[in-house]
This record gives sequence, structure tokens and C-alpha cells, in this order.
Amino acid sequence: MTSLAIHELQTQKEILDAFPIMCQLRTHLHQKNYLHLVTEAKEKDMYKMFALSENGRIVAVTGFKPMITLYYGRFVWVCDLVTDKHKRSHGYGDTLLTYVHKWARENNYENVALSSGLQRTSAHNFYEEKMGYKKASYVFKKTI
Repeated sequence: MTSLAIHELQTQKEILDAFPIMCQLRTHLHQKNYLHLVTEAKEKDMYKMFALSENGRIVAVTGFKPMITLYYGRFVWVCDLVTDKHKRSHGYGDTLLTYVHKWARENNYENVALSSGLQRTSAHNFYEEKMGYKKASYVFKKTI
């Protein structure tokens, strides 16, 4: 029987245990700068990380932060959402993103927003068709 559990990643060990999954999405990161960025984001930006585990093994990871802006009001920005490439299309992303929605409601946030790379068309289909997201804007980036 399969056992699923969602838990917040708080210790350095827990954060590092999620790296093999997170680096499938954030391929530019090395373990050391990943740990540094997560630690700094948790300390300074209210960033939270959660993992979905199947029988004690991490199969999906999300990172998000609660925010307040004039555009969205009180909302949760999903910074990262990734399912292990060997475990995709089993409902894990749906389960973890639904958990983020629940967390947002329980903490009085009105919306959940995210961005997705232009090349990730299967992810776009997932967000729009399965999870009910609407395209709200383009995200622009300039390296300084």
C-alpha cells in the first residue's frame, strides 16, 4: 500500500534531501548555492519548502512565499514546483499544488500565482486544464 505525506522542509538535511528533485527543475543550481539560496530566502523572504513523499521517499517539491502586492492583494507566489521525472503523471504535482492552495486559504491569502517557462507547454496545460489557472500576464526578466 502506498503512503503519501507532505511535510515542510526546515532543517539543512531536509532541504538537501530535496535537492535531487529540485535540481531537475533548477538545473543551473549546485548543491552549495541551492542550500545558501534556500536558507537566505527562508530567513529574509518567508520562503517555505514542502515535499511530498511516497513511502518515505521524496517524489515532488514545492517552494513558495506569501506576498502582498497591489496587483494580487494577499497571495502566495509559487516559486518552484517539480515532480521527480520518473514519477510524473501520477498526480503528485496536483496533490502538492492543492496543498499550497489549502495552505493559502488557511492563512488568509486570496490567490495563488506562479510563472512557468515559455518552453514548458506540458506544465502550462497542467496549470490551465487540470488546476484551473488563468494566464494573467507575461513575466519579464533583465539580468543586471
